[in-house]
Amino acid sequence: MDAATRNYLTVTAGYWAFTITDGAIRMLVVLYFHSLGYSPFEVAMLFLFYEFFGVVTNLVGGWLAARLGLNVTMHLGMGMQVLALAMLTVPAAWLTVPYVMTAQALSGIAKDLNKMSAKASVKTIAQGGGATKLFKWVALLTGSKNALKGAGFFVGGALLELVGFRGALLVLSGLLALVLAVTWVLLPSELGKMKSKPKFAQVFSNKPAINWLSAARFFLFGSRDVWFVVGLPVFLYAVLGWSSTEVGSFLALWVIGYGFVQAAAPRLLRRSHHGRGPGGGSARLWAFLLALFPAGIALGLGQGWDPGAVLVAGLILFGAVFAINSAVHSYLILAYSDYDKVSMNVGFYYMANAGGRLVGTLLSGWAYQTQGLEGCLWWSMGFVLAAALLSLKLPEVETGPGGREAAPGV
Repeated sequence: MDAATRNYLTVTAGYWAFTITDGAIRMLVVLYFHSLGYSPFEVAMLFLFYEFFGVVTNLVGGWLAARLGLNVTMHLGMGMQVLALAMLTVPAAWLTVPYVMTAQALSGIAKDLNKMSAKASVKTIAQGGGATKLFKWVALLTGSKNALKGAGFFVGGALLELVGFRGALLVLSGLLALVLAVTWVLLPSELGKMKSKPKFAQVFSNKPAINWLSAARFFLFGSRDVWFVVGLPVFLYAVLGWSSTEVGSFLALWVIGYGFVQAAAPRLLRRSHHGRGPGGGSARLWAFLLALFPAGIALGLGQGWDPGAVLVAGLILFGAVFAINSAVHSYLILAYSDYDKVSMNVGFYYMANAGGRLVGTLLSGWAYQTQGLEGCLWWSMGFVLAAALLSLKLPEVETGPGGREAAPGV
């Protein structure tokens, strides 16, 4: 096994471990605090700092990674997640809204440091392998991560019933601390570190392609979280009467399936791209197609069809098309980026991603409380259409000698 493959597998394994804890803590917080009598909007507010500090972290994190190295920022994120999990193991009387929001803020910083570092590492590790290898590796990393986030939903729901809220957090923090130690030893310390020290002002991209893609990403992920974060699990739990384990298992299976589709995106799109990676046209096509599904689910619920059947079928279709959208975006941000600025460009892009999640999360609680799940779905459709319209400005990916991707200059 060559060094590049070994480093890629190490990054991926660390990302997997972190992702399981991230999915688990989200499910634990949603279900535990809903069971304590928190309203949907109050539950959404618990994630306010989680998403807000994700925006800040992605803006600053790419700059830090360029100066300190991706290895440092990735493991800093893991360490902060261990601390965030430990903070929530205090007695129940201490778990006030401000305290939980603070712990979630730390978790949000941790998540986006880890994600930005892992994604940017792929561009560095795959250097020289061409567009096909880059698309394959980033799709596999992102798809497997999402599959394991789904596993995290299941783990969170199951651990809540088996060992309780505090016990689940202790198990998760201990396992992640062990993974941190192993990956710290295995990864090279200079991974992703720029030779020159970039100025902070350089985190803002001067490439229109990256700016348009980041704007589209904002609305794409807002479209998912506006109904998935609070509205859907609370609807399943409170309206359809599902148990916490059933809710966690269902959402886990959905995210796992979504992850498998995302990982398979290079194979699914291979014929249409003739051996090259996707471009702006792919982003537009799949975004317009995605808008059909939240509208269809909302119409089905409005017609009084069986809500369980409508949601299960609709989620499967929405998840598959959303996964391809996300895989195309994840490839494009790397393909549009220069090698020496990849961490800062990815940080800027994921700042927009986190911003969309923040707005989507808050809207999910507010829209569900005031308009029900159907209202959440109509908001979702509007966000997808905004992403599709912004994608009209995305260029195709230029390829250099040997099929290597070259960042467009437009």
